[in-house]
Amino acid sequence: MEKFSSFRDPGTGIQPFLAPVPPQERDLFVTISTPIRAVVAVTRTVVIIVLISIHFVLVHVIGFICRPVPPLQDVISWLGTVLLARLALYVIGFWSVSTELIVRKRGSASCSNKWNPRAGDLIVSNWSSWIEVLWLAYKYNPLFVLPVANAPAASSARDASSISYTPGRKTGTGSAAISSFDRVLSSPEVIRGFRQVSLLEIISSTGKTPLAPSSVHLRSLDDIRRSARRPVVVFPECTTSNGRGLLRFADVFNGASVPTKGYNMFLMCVRYDPPTVSQPSLSHSVPAATLNPLRHLLQICTSLSPQSISIRQLPLSESPSSQLFIVNEVVPEPRSDVLAEVCAVLIARMGKMKRVGFGWEDKYAFLDFYHGRR
Repeated sequence: MEKFSSFRDPGTGIQPFLAPVPPQERDLFVTISTPIRAVVAVTRTVVIIVLISIHFVLVHVIGFICRPVPPLQDVISWLGTVLLARLALYVIGFWSVSTELIVRKRGSASCSNKWNPRAGDLIVSNWSSWIEVLWLAYKYNPLFVLPVANAPAASSARDASSISYTPGRKTGTGSAAISSFDRVLSSPEVIRGFRQVSLLEIISSTGKTPLAPSSVHLRSLDDIRRSARRPVVVFPECTTSNGRGLLRFADVFNGASVPTKGYNMFLMCVRYDPPTVSQPSLSHSVPAATLNPLRHLLQICTSLSPQSISIRQLPLSESPSSQLFIVNEVVPEPRSDVLAEVCAVLIARMGKMKRVGFGWEDKYAFLDFYHGRR
């Protein structure tokens, strides 16, 4: 939509925040099957809610009671997360999820490159939806963290909301023309720390921007990683995009050396197919004000065909934790957070994605403008 043109990346022309829309065309089968699709969507959603309830009881009630016995708590957490997450994916339509190992260097493929994250290792990925969160929970049963940062300067949101638009062209009548200006990219905000969140909390946070530090307990990423009994998942974009481009990575690893020492890093990239008339977009970039992402769940559950997701993973031998990793081959110039820049470059290459200049700070301004216009 033209009124959001100021949130189009000037370098690539990509609009990374608005939800992708299917082509505007009529499909007789979709029209006829609408009642069936509605019943299927409601049935699937009810089953998902039941699975969420079971997960909550197992992990947050029984698991809390078993805290004095950590091994037992871990077993209950695994049962309540891995098995139920896989069932949820199956109900939604992800009957099978295949992964692809992207080997950049010839002769580097080996059995040692298979993904096997352990306690304290980091899994780094782009973020487009809550679906990859569910897949990560099923596959690795990790800990999830969300960054904490000060809200961007009010001028960013004020600049976005000041865009005016009037019907008709300035040179005459006709279709609507939108007056706009070249919006300056927001400057990066400092990540103050991280908070460890549950699976349900990170799913409900999908699409939102980082919270302010005054309302949460802060911990450093390294502190969380050192005390973790499971792998730790980090989304350096700090919010979701619509999957059309890779947002600017925040300085989430500030101070970390490359190659990393004492832990392994596993990099992956997630891509979704564009929406069609019969299949809504699987990316979730605009959060709902309440019960997020229930509405999106209902939408994607209307699909009667199997859902697909593309997951590409980088071999451990080519990750920034490999002691043979050469930084200058990926990032020739010094950066404030070299590790974050290395991860951004490698993830973009894996997924063949274009990097945009917008970061989560611009998403904050976009959401402020988006909800203000509705």
